[in-house]
Amino acid sequence: MIIFDASTVVSAALKPDSVPEQALLRAEDADLFALSVAVDAEIAEVLSRPKFARAIPLARRSRFLGILRDEAVWFEPAIGISDCRDPKDNKYLELALAAGAETIVSSDSDLLMLHPWRGVRILLPAEYLALA
Repeated sequence: MIIFDASTVVSAALKPDSVPEQALLRAEDADLFALSVAVDAEIAEVLSRPKFARAIPLARRSRFLGILRDEAVWFEPAIGISDCRDPKDNKYLELALAAGAETIVSSDSDLLMLHPWRGVRILLPAEYLALA
């Protein structure tokens, strides 16, 4: 199980052929995505912000959401976590715990500083690609 955070998905959508996009497409082929309602809502909300909506065509935003949603196993975390210095990022840790995820792919320093967290790797997109 793997989790992608909003920062990585937005970077992937913004920059065709970028390392974040390559990481997301590799995960689509090699891993199983874990999603929760909270994580999905954040990714969709960030992608729809005006600055990103202007920069990323709707079809591309929809494509990336589809990659995550179509392949995902959905979880509803039952245990609250408060380990991250940015409370908004705890939803990724809660999902990782509920899903038994092995990896969170993130570009967020608040999450990255926790690596490894309870046995979960928290990796930059390039670090995830280097595992191949």
